[in-house]
Amino acid sequence: MTNNRIIKIGQKYRHFKGNEYLVLHLAKHSETLEELVVYQALYGEMGIWVRPLHMFLEQVKVEEQLIYRFEECM
Repeated sequence: MTNNRIIKIGQKYRHFKGNEYLVLHLAKHSETLEELVVYQALYGEMGIWVRPLHMFLEQVKVEEQLIYRFEECM
């Protein structure tokens, strides 16, 4: 959890650039124990990706505005 946001396994999220992804699992790095999000692209080759949890939940600056990198799809 970061910024009081909680990742939901099995939930779709939209990246700020527009593509949608499905969160598959939360995992831990075997050496550092850093929390990671395992997610799948819902377009193209349907690739599987991992990203540190803090990055998945963080805000990014787009055109001088802070927005979430990934936003839960409703």
